[in-house]
Amino acid sequence: MGLSIKKSFAPFIFIIILLVIWELATRMLVIPTWLLPAPSLISKEMITSWPTFQQHFFATTQLAVIGFIIGVSFGLLLALILHMFPRIRATIYPLLIMSQNIPIIVLAPLLVIWFGFGIFPKIFVIILVCFFPIVIATLDGLAQTSQELMHYMQMAGASKRQIFFKLELPHALSAIFSGIKIAATYSVMGAVISEWLGANRGMGLYMTLAQSSFRTDRVFVAIVFIMLLCLCFFTIILLIEHQLVKGTKKGSAEYE
Repeated sequence: MGLSIKKSFAPFIFIIILLVIWELATRMLVIPTWLLPAPSLISKEMITSWPTFQQHFFATTQLAVIGFIIGVSFGLLLALILHMFPRIRATIYPLLIMSQNIPIIVLAPLLVIWFGFGIFPKIFVIILVCFFPIVIATLDGLAQTSQELMHYMQMAGASKRQIFFKLELPHALSAIFSGIKIAATYSVMGAVISEWLGANRGMGLYMTLAQSSFRTDRVFVAIVFIMLLCLCFFTIILLIEHQLVKGTKKGSAEYE
């Protein structure tokens, strides 16, 4: 028990040590604040700038959540279609791989030209970065289904629907949630990138304005809140995964 507690606190202790080294280095080396502000100055700026920063934080959060939900839904739907129709998978799967070789930052200006500066191109950027991990993780999870169990259910007269919901989907849940957790962090990144293109609020806009005015402390404030938002998304998905996977395993045990 004591060893597990030490392991859980080890990352926090390491972060504290890094912050202390960072603080001492900026003071002893007299590093200019516009180049690298001390953690104490960043913490102070987080408190003083929150009244004006909160609108940017909540705008990015809303954008990331909307894009994440649509991206996950689209990714799951596409993965199921490719799983059920192997011929379509053989045609589309290479195109999915090729699409990931195009940087989002290159496509973003085209989206602005085609769809303007509204919310649609921003949501589209988030969908692009979210759906790919979902598709790949879901297909890999469904492909790892035990062939022996599938043969047994087929011999027992189970339909394709029963095989999918009672065998393939429960076995793929862990892989699916792995993709969802990756997509959750990507959604915040996609939201920030989309706000660089043109927005009236958002953490991406806040970072751009802070950078242009050499307010590096505010850039770090935005970075800290982006990290916290990603961590919050990841934790929520982790809790949902724990409940669903545990419930699925319990249901499978009762079924057996």
